[in-house]
Amino acid sequence: MIAHRRGRVRSFDERRGMGEITSEDGNVFAFHSTAVANGSRRIAEGAQVEFDVVAGLPGRWEAAEIEALAA
Repeated sequence: MIAHRRGRVRSFDERRGMGEITSEDGNVFAFHSTAVANGSRRIAEGAQVEFDVVAGLPGRWEAAEIEALAA
């Protein structure tokens, strides 16, 4: 079972398709726009999210399956 984490989108550069999420425990995880679960490839800075953590390149942990939570 994969544990979901919660956090907030710290930054997102739509042109590059890259962003960062700060988890509730203070860790920062990078993500690519393809990790946004709804397929839109967009997410607002400051949005509260739920996400999974997966192994990325080069050997870093990244956010995946990112879902915005209802406000």
